[in-house]
Amino acid sequence: MKENFTLQPLPPKDFTESIAVLKQLAKAHRYLAELKGTAKTIPNESILINTLTLQEAKDSSEIENIITTHDDLYKENVLIDTKKHASKEVLNYAHGLKLGFEIVRKEKLLLNKHILIIQKELLQNNAGFRTQAGTKLVNSQGQTVFTPPQSTNEVLDLMSNLEKFINDNDFLDIDPLIKMAIIHYQFESIHPFYDGNGRTGRIINILYLVLSGLLDIPILYLSRYITQNKADYYKVLQGVRETNDWETMVLYMLKGVEVTAEQTIILITKIRDLMADYKTRIRTELPKIYSQDLINILFRNPYTKVEFLQDELRLQKRTALNYLDKIAELGFLQKTKLGKDNYYLNTELINVLMNG
Repeated sequence: MKENFTLQPLPPKDFTESIAVLKQLAKAHRYLAELKGTAKTIPNESILINTLTLQEAKDSSEIENIITTHDDLYKENVLIDTKKHASKEVLNYAHGLKLGFEIVRKEKLLLNKHILIIQKELLQNNAGFRTQAGTKLVNSQGQTVFTPPQSTNEVLDLMSNLEKFINDNDFLDIDPLIKMAIIHYQFESIHPFYDGNGRTGRIINILYLVLSGLLDIPILYLSRYITQNKADYYKVLQGVRETNDWETMVLYMLKGVEVTAEQTIILITKIRDLMADYKTRIRTELPKIYSQDLINILFRNPYTKVEFLQDELRLQKRTALNYLDKIAELGFLQKTKLGKDNYYLNTELINVLMNG
């Protein structure tokens, strides 16, 4: 790192939109627009929000070496206690993401007080912004690669500046995808929290796409791309700090949007096709119990329990159990007993989510 590096407030003074950036920007926007349209083909937005949020929570947490299985995560999501700390942490991430989306959708803003709420949900504590010096970023060999701002005032001033940059479109006239990349670099470099900076920063990426109107719901998650290209991720962030190389960092993030959007389009299409197949077959084979609301329940979470049908379809418990047993008998769900209760797994949906 260059000597006496001091993180500067935004906007960046030396960034220019090169031809390479503009070319990659066009690709990213094309796939993002297609993703936005593809998402509208799913009849109930909560299906994508629930399923894809869980996938993102798992991928994002893996970057921080918080590892859980899909199965444990799906169980925790329907309040089946796995007794495993990692799956609870990952689920907290999913909750924080959803909470952030609800805030942005309602407020049309992403303020520091909202970021604090999200991070609190992630970490389940009230630590807030850093107030003590000593935070350093180290590599796998334990060597310090970057020392973020140390004083409380510096952290607060830079976060206030970042808040303005996020919410004031007149602050810098630049494409929102480039702006998202700059926001991400700045937040990770401020490193305002004692813990959870990476996960919070990745949630901010998603929420900014919604805030800027590029997506209607939070369904583009860069975490898998970052996991698969982790060494490059840390390298491009460090490149800005060491040589002011904004271009490479922005290109990395834009490529991530392109690749991830394309992958998500394929995933959503598979979910949509599977839903259509279930809809046709259940309507044919079980016409007396078929409804679109029932199909939505079966796809909102890989684990379905009787209470879902009781609450949403207003059925008696016996009737709800009868519905699920009939659906399982025909092979649409796999019935499994956990403790004293029965649950019904949509194994085909699980396969789609795991294999993308």
